[in-house]
Amino acid sequence: MAKAKAARDGPLYDVHPGVEMVQKWVAELKAKTGRTLEEWIALVKKEGPKDEKARREWLKTKHKFGTNGAWWIAERADGKGGEEDSPEAYLKTAVVYVQDQYAGAKETLRPIYDELLKLGKSLGEDVKACPCKTIVPLYRKHVFAQIKPTTNTRIDLGFALTHYKGKLPKRLIDTGGLVKKDRITHRIEITAAEQIDGEVKNWLKTAYDLDK
Repeated sequence: MAKAKAARDGPLYDVHPGVEMVQKWVAELKAKTGRTLEEWIALVKKEGPKDEKARREWLKTKHKFGTNGAWWIAERADGKGGEEDSPEAYLKTAVVYVQDQYAGAKETLRPIYDELLKLGKSLGEDVKACPCKTIVPLYRKHVFAQIKPTTNTRIDLGFALTHYKGKLPKRLIDTGGLVKKDRITHRIEITAAEQIDGEVKNWLKTAYDLDK
């Protein structure tokens, strides 16, 4: 009980693992390419194409960047992507991501989201909620679940059940993740907070336990 309480009392959101990856990339960029991020941005603006997509291709073909590096530089040259440059910037943006997900017609889904987030975080102090633009993944070592407002009236709670060997109930819908090798393999549709029942809690705990 104390462990679960600690998880609930901690910060609402956590720094996405991708932020650390971007920071490492930025720190090593000068040594690996001869230019800092700021110098690459200046070069793109001076010599590169005007369109972001064309800039990515230009960075890959002319300067031999991989997909991620080309994407990150092209984004920043266009004034975007800065939310990944520091933990502080990401955490501020994470709140905005969730606000935007549940704005307008999806506003009525927010209480369902809040309840699912609380449930996920209560599983253990090692649970991390790391919002993206359209979903909120829940991490342990990897993503074990995700909360997605799929329509104006429904949230899909997804689970990573690749290694589950038992029989699955009809309520668990196959996402095609096993075939596509995605982390999220099954989902439960939730349209009201009352549907967050023992079965939902059990499968969320199962997905958490599988990610050891």
